[in-house]
Order: sequence, then C-alpha cells, then structure tokens
Amino acid sequence: MLWAMIKKEFLLVSRDKHALLALFVMPAIFILVMSVALKEQFNQDAISFHIEIKDEDKTKESAKFIKKLFASSSFSLDEESAELRITIPKSYYDLSRKNQNLDIVVLGSLKGGLLEVFKAKLLKVVMDFKLDQMSKKIKKTDFQASKAMKKMSLEYVDLYNISYENKEYIPSSTQQSVPSWIVFGMFFVIIPMSTIFINERKQNTLQRLTTMNVSIFKMTLAKIVPYLVINHIQVWIMLGVGVFIVPFFDTPALEVTGSFMAIEVLSFGLSLSAIGLSVLIAVSATSAEQATTIGGISNILLGAIGGVMVPKFIMPESMQTLANISPMSWGLDGFLDIFMKSADISMVAYNASLLALFGLVALSISMIILKIRISRGL
Repeated sequence: MLWAMIKKEFLLVSRDKHALLALFVMPAIFILVMSVALKEQFNQDAISFHIEIKDEDKTKESAKFIKKLFASSSFSLDEESAELRITIPKSYYDLSRKNQNLDIVVLGSLKGGLLEVFKAKLLKVVMDFKLDQMSKKIKKTDFQASKAMKKMSLEYVDLYNISYENKEYIPSSTQQSVPSWIVFGMFFVIIPMSTIFINERKQNTLQRLTTMNVSIFKMTLAKIVPYLVINHIQVWIMLGVGVFIVPFFDTPALEVTGSFMAIEVLSFGLSLSAIGLSVLIAVSATSAEQATTIGGISNILLGAIGGVMVPKFIMPESMQTLANISPMSWGLDGFLDIFMKSADISMVAYNASLLALFGLVALSISMIILKIRISRGL
C-alpha cells in the first residue's frame, strides 16, 4: 500500500510541468544570472575606475606618477565618461612641504562602497611613489637604507596573512549564488505539494484512505519520499550548473572542495526542512492559491532574512544575528562551509541537525492539523 501511494505521488508530480519548471529551471537560471551579474562586485581586484587627470605640477615627477597610475589595471584615462577627477597640485612632490594633497572630485555617483575601494587602490599607488621618492633622497646619505626601502612591498599578500574563523568569509559570486538558489529552490516544493494535497482533500481522497486503515503517518510519508528525491536531484543539477556551465560566461567555476557525503547529509536535512514547512502550509491552507501565496511570501521572507537575497557578510551585525532564525541561513552556511572550508560531515552536522529538527517539528504539527481536518471533513 505504501509503495503504491508513493508511486501515485511520483506520477502526480511528474504531470505538473509548471511546478517542475519552477523547481529545476528557475534556480538554474538564477544561478547563471546572479553569478555573472555579481562577479565583479565579489572581486575588488577586478574593479577598475575611469578617471580624468588635471596636472598643475607639470614636472617630470608628475609625469612619472601619472604613468605609474595608469600602469595599474585599476585605473584608466577616460575624460568623456570619467567617474572621478584627480588634480595634482603644484610642488606636490616636494617632500619638504606639508598639506600637498591630491584633489579628488567625484564627477558622477559611485555605488555602495566603491569610493572606499577607489581610495584604497589610489593609496597604494601614491605610497609606492612616495617610497620611491624617499628612497632616492636617502640614497645620497645611506645606500643600505635606500636599498631596503626599495624592497618594501605594498601588495596585500606581502602585508597580510588572512585566515578565516567561524563564519567570517567572503565567497565569490558563484560560491554565493549556487548554494543560495539551491536553498531557495528547494523550498519551492510548496507549489506542487499544495496543489496535490488540497485537491486530494477536496476530492475526499484522504478520507477514503483513512477508511482503508491508512494512517496519517503513512499518508504523510508517501508524500515526503518523492520530494526528497526531487530535492536531491535539484542539488546535483544546481551543483552541475555551477561547476560546468557558469565558466562558459567568463565567471569563476564552483569548486567543490568539501566532502560529498557532507553535501548529502546537509541536503537531506535541508530537504526535510523545506518539505516540513511546505506540508504545514499545504494542510493549513484552504485553497491551492492560498497555499501558493503564503508559501511564496514565506520563501521570499526567509530568503531575504537568511542571506539568499542579500549576502550575510554585507549585512549589519544586527541583521546577521536575525538571519540565524531562518532555516535557509542554516543551509546556506553549511554549503558555504563545504565550498570554502572543505567541510566534512562533522562540520555540517550541527546545521543539518537543526534543519532536520525544524522539518520534523513542522511535519508533526502538520499531521496533527491534517488529522483534525479529516475528522471534521474539512
């Protein structure tokens, strides 16, 4: 009987073409679009600025500085579409004078923190040039000191050793997009589930099954199994998009450095969580339209809070704390651990357990509600 009910669910789901498109095609498109669209925003080294130069000094030193500035891939001379204008004042390179600052005028509007990125990149060029000047001055009196100064590097890799602790990491656009839309896509099982559940309830199919001594538990289990399989397929298709298709759009490929068993364990917990919430909404709603609306709004809210719509690492601290209430955040953090920290099962066990517990609690509540509704003939 149980296998027959499971087979019935597979047949019903396979006939819902629109739901299958929402479950498989929509997340894949989102992964491609968001990975490509955000690839520059997640890589500050790739950001470049169009600038205009106004040289009031007009010396050999100013010419050297301008040449050094445009030797960097971060800056390009473009007077027509310049975002910023840099004015080099007279005697700017006279180290004996104070308050000889570069004048910077923002000609348009720079989005987000791009002005800070610009200042950081310009500071490196300026400091490189100033050190070179100081080295030439010192060379006349202390050759060794001048030689040591020339060896100084302002490259990040030579100045900092960066390591990550807890959840403090900055993913690439692909590392952020793939798990985000895997998580978001999984929760869209509410669409086919609510339609099937509510139609069966209206047609008294569920009541007829209870007269055949089929328990509420078996009815729920029969509906869980197909969606566990669907979610499992979703995960591996989306990972395939990140690994094999995204690179065709000149975007970094997803590198799965963690354990494949960790992916399986986390995916199972996440799937159980998504199915639990979907079943709870489906048995509580009075119509398929109501369930789809409530499910869609719930997914969007959980995604917005949990770091799917806006990455958690750019949220203020208060929002990052709030994000921890969303099961989507637990799944997203687990996937980021797998992709960025080579996580094994032990590292994702906590998040997977939270997700599974959330799903089991939601399923338990939904079975109680379903039993009450069937007994009342609703």
